Amino acid sequence: MKRARIIYNPSSGRETAKREMLGIIRVYEEAGYETSTYATTPEPFSAQKEATRAAFEGFDLIVAAGGDGTINEVVNGIAPLKRRPKMAIIPAGTTNDYARALKVSRDDPLEAAKVILKGQTIKMDIGRISTRGGLVEEEGQISAPADARYFMNIAALGTLSEVTYAVPSVMKSLYGYLAYLVKGAELLTRLEPVKAKVVYDDGEYDGDISMIFLALTNSVGGFESIVPDAKLDDGQFTLLIVKAANLWQITQLAAQVLNGSHVNNPQLIYKKTSKVEITPLSDDDHPIKVNLDGEYGGDAPMTFENLKQHIEFVANLSAIDVDATNAKIQEEFMEQVEALEATQHEPKADEKEKY
Repeated sequence: MKRARIIYNPSSGRETAKREMLGIIRVYEEAGYETSTYATTPEPFSAQKEATRAAFEGFDLIVAAGGDGTINEVVNGIAPLKRRPKMAIIPAGTTNDYARALKVSRDDPLEAAKVILKGQTIKMDIGRISTRGGLVEEEGQISAPADARYFMNIAALGTLSEVTYAVPSVMKSLYGYLAYLVKGAELLTRLEPVKAKVVYDDGEYDGDISMIFLALTNSVGGFESIVPDAKLDDGQFTLLIVKAANLWQITQLAAQVLNGSHVNNPQLIYKKTSKVEITPLSDDDHPIKVNLDGEYGGDAPMTFENLKQHIEFVANLSAIDVDATNAKIQEEFMEQVEALEATQHEPKADEKEKY
């Protein structure tokens, strides 16, 4: 029998997933998985360590129940491994960007769990970052930089990128988006560009930068219009570089984001790329902090690589826009649906004589 391990953050989303856990377990068992749970602890990387352990124990499915931070930890737990179990998510955080991208319910943990019953999955691109070049090759692992870390949705650099990890977790739980808005307004008043060199597949930019985004999905901070043409499985980041801008220009750019017209803004570089190298050029001691899926992920310089279709996720694939996925995958999925429908409507053997 297949086995599933639910790794859940008991304090995420006002404990909604925790309250529904018995029902969630029943859903996965209905889908054919012998299911067990693990509640994360305050120990650093608790979810990540458990995900690695569960993968080595041979679990077929790991379910990350919590906010994007919990999902990120589980991804980091299995991304370096040669044998990577499938993943499912049950959102219970503040923004739940990844659930939005996979078209999983963000409001009802039980409904999010029921996506497993559809039998639909997609192999998602994963981002890998490193600051040094040394490689490791251990049992069960793939070759990777010794200091590699992974992200599944967004990497961001610059003052405004600090907003998510600058908001205390208790404020996120109590006030949700309001906490981000308050902190964002505060950071806007002290926006300072940084000088950096950004090298990508077909070019480079060297100069003052207000912010850098590398997106893997089209859902960033609750908005789907920031990277409207993002694909989930094509091996390409969407790179956005906001050049040095004053408060008025940033405000104008933010307004354009709401309708997707920001792509042609002269203050913005918008590119598709599979690899990005970011090197600070400033002489001062102010570091360029990196935000990975809403949490502090270290300081540049860093190299970012896209690992194409690296982890298979349970998803509501039939609800995902065809433009957001690889055309071949979508075509194969539709062929499977049509074949299933044909089987369901095919007359039984004793009924064929009537036709």
